[in-house]
Amino acid sequence: MKKYAMILAAAIAVAGCKDKLKEQPHALITPEFLKTAQGFQLTYDACYAGGRTVWGTMDFFFLTVPGTDEFISGKDGGSDLNRYASGYTPSTGTMNNLWRPVYQYINNCNGLISAAPNVKGIDADKKKRMVAEVKFLRANYYFQLVQQFGDLTVSTEFNTLPKTSADRHPVAAAYDLIVADLTEAINTLPAGPGVDGVLPGKAHKAAAMHVLSKVLLTRGYSKAAKPDDFTKAAEWATKLINDVAPQAGLSLQEDFGNVFKEGNEANSEVIWTVQHTANLPYNGPNNSSGHDNILNHLWVPKYEDLDGMQRDTKYGRPYIRVVPTRWLTDTVFRERTNDTRYRKTFQTMWISNNGAKLPKWPSPLPPGAPAGAVSGQPKFQVGDTAIWMPGYDVTDAQIKAAPYTLIPPRKYSTSMSPAMTKYYDTKRQDMNYPSIRSVIVYRLADTYLIAAEALLKAGRAGEALPYINAIRRRAAFPTGNAAAMEITLADLNLDFILDERSRELCGELTRWPDLVRTGKLLERIVLHNTDGQKNIQPRHVLRPIPQAQIDATTTGPKYPQNPGWEDL
Repeated sequence: MKKYAMILAAAIAVAGCKDKLKEQPHALITPEFLKTAQGFQLTYDACYAGGRTVWGTMDFFFLTVPGTDEFISGKDGGSDLNRYASGYTPSTGTMNNLWRPVYQYINNCNGLISAAPNVKGIDADKKKRMVAEVKFLRANYYFQLVQQFGDLTVSTEFNTLPKTSADRHPVAAAYDLIVADLTEAINTLPAGPGVDGVLPGKAHKAAAMHVLSKVLLTRGYSKAAKPDDFTKAAEWATKLINDVAPQAGLSLQEDFGNVFKEGNEANSEVIWTVQHTANLPYNGPNNSSGHDNILNHLWVPKYEDLDGMQRDTKYGRPYIRVVPTRWLTDTVFRERTNDTRYRKTFQTMWISNNGAKLPKWPSPLPPGAPAGAVSGQPKFQVGDTAIWMPGYDVTDAQIKAAPYTLIPPRKYSTSMSPAMTKYYDTKRQDMNYPSIRSVIVYRLADTYLIAAEALLKAGRAGEALPYINAIRRRAAFPTGNAAAMEITLADLNLDFILDERSRELCGELTRWPDLVRTGKLLERIVLHNTDGQKNIQPRHVLRPIPQAQIDATTTGPKYPQNPGWEDL
């Protein structure tokens, strides 16, 4: 594999006792520089910087959210990748935009780990902890790659010069390294965020346990499966929930709506985040570094095109890359009496903010017009409801008589559909800026769902049930009936767990790997994704190895391509 010298465009450090990031650019890391305490520290910072290349960027978003049963392309987001169309090939840049930088950050990790025994001037316990944190990061980077690409090059060597040859290893090799790295992190690191000086965004035991449970669950479905993978996945997840979480101050939020509440990214349910920054050189409106968090933009519909509306910071830049599938809105979230998650996940109402675009009542007034309606007068004023999506069908006559734009499900479009709000950011200086919010990567509700799935796959469905029901009971807060949310053993199967993962985690950059892991990608795209249902083929359960990687392997055997992608 062509490996690149480690370029530190933006090494990220967490400074002092504040939840802030400092950017410290350094041109090049060399073995000599790594031997110094300063070089070791900056390399450690650079290992964390890679998280911003993954979580929050457009490329990782496109590899995890659209092209699933949850989301299809919005008006501004159509691509052959989303649709599994013929233009989606090994040359599609999205794959290389994950592959290349993640390997660069893996190389950063390798450099620090290999240099650690010989570094002077750093306390031995501190150094041991830094190495364990970096092994947690390396495991995360490899895990993201193996879920997307399958077999891949696995290396613990620190490379400072490009290479023109490479071997591609079975997924078992990647999983073995990932498990070993996470096990060391678990045995070395403090319990959780806020414990023993662990700042937001830093690695800790609870985060490593969560990832290890997910890794073992994923491996259990794969060709590298070991007989006890599901059992061990369940053990790690349940141990985290029942034993370590209380020590680490982790617990489910009482209200699902508070988990992604703006400014609450360090709440008790959050296990691990990737930190972002308000520093304009790295997070301005025209930044093209590939490190900025643009998740705030990608769900925002074209509300500005409708009566009484204009762009503003509150509602965000209409950059609509995806819209929910009708299966997600109408089936997965059908129950809205007791389950409060639909209204806490999607925006369905917009308030007028533009007095220059107020619609007027026609003459004659439509049947059913509200009392007080006057022909030739505005239907509403600034501050009134301008757009409402009730979530159920209404007649054409009711649409005409409504004093606002009324959009039932049959009128949803790639321009205007319910908007997922988990990443909205109203604190930016300008609506065009990327988000300064931390990206919540792992949270405890997912641990509960991992525990349930692992127990189910281990043949212990009865033990899985309480973990599902804990999540479902929480979803009733504060207006639903928690008891009515509970399911029975007869309801519990893999499809139900996948549906529950959608209700709880939709849009959280996990869905494509979830469907691939469980062998459900093709089935569910055909059933629920109007973008890709006619195009998806068996080869699509793995991403193609980037053509840039294959072209760069000029010495020795050709770098192997994934099945079905060889001649594209």
